Amino acid sequence: DPHGKFSIDPQFGIIRTKKQLDHEAQSVVVLTVQSQLGNFPIYSSTQVNISVTDINDNPPVFLTKSDKVTISHTQPPGTAVYIAHAEDKDSGLNGAIKYSIASKQSDAFSIDPSLGVVNLTRTVFAEKQQEYTLHIAAKDCGSPPLTSLLMLTVVIEEQKMGHINDNTPSFISSPLSYVMEDVEVGFLVHHIIAKDPDEGRNGQVTYHIISGNEGKEFVLDKITGLLTTAQFLDREVQERYSLTIMALDDGSPALSATQVLTITVLDVNDETPVFLKQLYETAVHENRDPGEFVIRVEAVDQDAGLNSLLHYEILPGAGYEKFKMNSNSGELVTAASLDRETQEVFRIKGSSCHDLGSPSRSSTTQLYVTVLDENDHSPLFVKTQYQISVTEDLEEGSAILDLSASDEDAGLNGEVMYSLIDDTYGAFAIDSVTGSIITAKALDRETKSQYTFRAVASDCSTHFPRSTTVSVVVHIDDVNDNDPLFLQNPIRVFVPAETAVNETVATVRAEDLDLGSNGAIVFNLMMAENVFQVDMKSGDIILREPLASKDFSTQLLVTASDQGIAPRTSTAVVIIFTEEQEEVISFSHSLYEASVPENSEAGGH
Repeated sequence: DPHGKFSIDPQFGIIRTKKQLDHEAQSVVVLTVQSQLGNFPIYSSTQVNISVTDINDNPPVFLTKSDKVTISHTQPPGTAVYIAHAEDKDSGLNGAIKYSIASKQSDAFSIDPSLGVVNLTRTVFAEKQQEYTLHIAAKDCGSPPLTSLLMLTVVIEEQKMGHINDNTPSFISSPLSYVMEDVEVGFLVHHIIAKDPDEGRNGQVTYHIISGNEGKEFVLDKITGLLTTAQFLDREVQERYSLTIMALDDGSPALSATQVLTITVLDVNDETPVFLKQLYETAVHENRDPGEFVIRVEAVDQDAGLNSLLHYEILPGAGYEKFKMNSNSGELVTAASLDRETQEVFRIKGSSCHDLGSPSRSSTTQLYVTVLDENDHSPLFVKTQYQISVTEDLEEGSAILDLSASDEDAGLNGEVMYSLIDDTYGAFAIDSVTGSIITAKALDRETKSQYTFRAVASDCSTHFPRSTTVSVVVHIDDVNDNDPLFLQNPIRVFVPAETAVNETVATVRAEDLDLGSNGAIVFNLMMAENVFQVDMKSGDIILREPLASKDFSTQLLVTASDQGIAPRTSTAVVIIFTEEQEEVISFSHSLYEASVPENSEAGGH
């Protein structure tokens, strides 16, 4: 749009006129419209062909407003006495001209409505009327039609003896002509020559284009017969013209001859090859052998011969070495196997074609090749093995470990799902989407202190899915969740009355299933006792003072406590006596009362 005649709405793409259009100045406008995706450097373009429709705004125009012709009174009816010629800049029906005699003094003349040839309809006599005035109208076929007038004066004269017009003009110039399409306006195309052997005015020939010049591409000098260009020619628009030429002598009656002149417009390399698309987009699978068909680009050149033969090639640039193009067909094939994970999109910024004219003309287009994924990669875990330690008091549903695997493929081929393939004894489960491992039940280190199992990462390919396994080791750390447990309770001990001081009279034994300090037991007496003491580590009960009598008896309450942060304690009853007694088992209390929280775990003390 070099003259700024149009505007376009940048959002809605509505094209509007900004200036007055003139069909006669430019009947076709070719706009190139470009679109851009947001602020991204992604463009597309198209051509908008606008035809400027003609309206009937130009009347026919005669070369002169008045003219005069002299004829002999001896000319017979049907003789052509004058050719009226008007031009109309409009096109189609608006520029098609019909001729008529608008007003006339006599019925002696008629006019051909298409050719404008004025004919004699009857014999005229100078002694009756020496002059006729005809108003010739040239009216176009538009709506409404426009008209112009030419005043023609026809003078009748006596025929002078010795000058009889009895020879018709004959063409001696060739009926064929050739012209290059790039010639300037006014270029001499052909010299039309016709001979008439008559003398004087009877042998004077004028030349006229009767038909074939509707586009007004040529101008014919009616005196010299020189045919020149009136407009720039374009072989791609019209390659051949057939002009009907009339050679008309000036005799009375006037005689004429016609010739069809064929003008062939020869091609010059004035058309640049044009790709059918400004951007070619396609896709090809990865891992295919070299030579895989990718796409065919196509351009057209409206020239002829060598000027229209095209040679295709890829211009050097990033990724172009992966492809090669058939120079004749424009077919693009792979030159090497493609790997989507290395490069997914090839933006070949220059696919070129040039014609074989001299000098050559060329154009370029862009190629976007997307490499389609194939499932050629297995998921990969971040680590080759996972180890983690958790405490046994985790609640059910607690997340203990997040596995992570990635797959370089795309789409379903690169979407990873997780699962467990070994028996975890119901202790663990895995989220198939996130890879998070969670506890499926309460853990108990005392039951099982370590779990070893495998996790699987699988892609979601619908054809031949791929997977990878990894080993997971979960160590269960101890918490102080077990009370010390006496191996015997109560304990009955017979101590002879003569037992020596500092002698061990009994040993209490207890065990705690927990580990470390949680399972390390210390013993104590619940109440102050002077006669006996207990060794904190071994549980030995030692006599510290002599027994008072032979029928001595007592009960000791011994506690076993672990050494966890929140110690847990159990109590045992040790019954000591000095005489043989019937073994009677009795409760230490006649009534036991306790408070138990709801939801207490099974096995709680």
